[in-house]
Amino acid sequence: MPVASSTATSGRLLSLLSLLQARRDWPGALLAGRLGVSERTVRRDVDRLRELGYPVQAVKGPDGGYRLEAGARMPPLLFDEEQAVALAVALRIAVGTGAGIEEAAARALATVRQVLPARLRQRVDVLEIAAAGGAAVQVDPDTLLALSSAIRATEEVRFDYESPSQPAAGRPRRVQPHHLVVRSGRWYLVGWSAERADWRTYRVDRMRLRVPNGPRFTPREVPGDDVTTFLSARFKGSDTDRWPCRGEVLLDRPIAEVAPFAGDAVAEEVTPERTRLRSGSWSWPALAAGLLRFECEIEVVEPPELRRAFAELAARATKASGNADHPR
Repeated sequence: MPVASSTATSGRLLSLLSLLQARRDWPGALLAGRLGVSERTVRRDVDRLRELGYPVQAVKGPDGGYRLEAGARMPPLLFDEEQAVALAVALRIAVGTGAGIEEAAARALATVRQVLPARLRQRVDVLEIAAAGGAAVQVDPDTLLALSSAIRATEEVRFDYESPSQPAAGRPRRVQPHHLVVRSGRWYLVGWSAERADWRTYRVDRMRLRVPNGPRFTPREVPGDDVTTFLSARFKGSDTDRWPCRGEVLLDRPIAEVAPFAGDAVAEEVTPERTRLRSGSWSWPALAAGLLRFECEIEVVEPPELRRAFAELAARATKASGNADHPR
């Protein structure tokens, strides 16, 4: 009988803690009704939580009540299943962010994983994430978990893909998934397309998975053996992490006015009023257009392709200004 009583008390304390975490203020009578006990029992349970380190404050008022405040030390926490999975996802991202908290995040993830039920631990274990920047775009967690599971199982995935310029239609796409990557606020799947015999990158928020998965495949290494470098290169339009079009110019601006807007370009002071800039882009016109943002005199050092790109932009600008004077 004492063991059963102790078990019931422990379970009731966890239920009380869960309720206190769910909303700011709880009238004592309402807590008693939710727990199926007397208000006197609620007061005793609150005292037990305080002894465990939970800062439960009494709320004054006609009905009285309780509030869980922030404390001076970290007591044990209680999470529901969705919160536990969300916490594990966040910790896995933190491990690879380069924010200086990787070791602490890894230890926290190990602690969370140890107390998870077996079925939740399995869901967390299949989540393999590479991080290259912060995540912001909303993605269906079930899609992430399904892709992570397919990566671990080396199973081909089938999906419909929607984008503003390419609505989903026809037969589903097929890809051998290798990596989930977070870059600049978006989730990407990096995979090998057997049909195209090439690597492909897809935004996860635009993917609609189909079931079942396809056949198993043999994993392969991305070019350069580093997925974040590979993805960065793809966004630069090349197979290596370098812009395909690179040039050097002299800008009639102090380096202090150039450096904050240089991005991944290299700025070097030539004189107090002049700056050398080595920059790159995915095309010569794009590079020339990007350099015009400094709103100053520009001298092209090299290469000739950049000079021709400036001439091409000048011709387009002249034509555009003429069309503005003579509307059709």
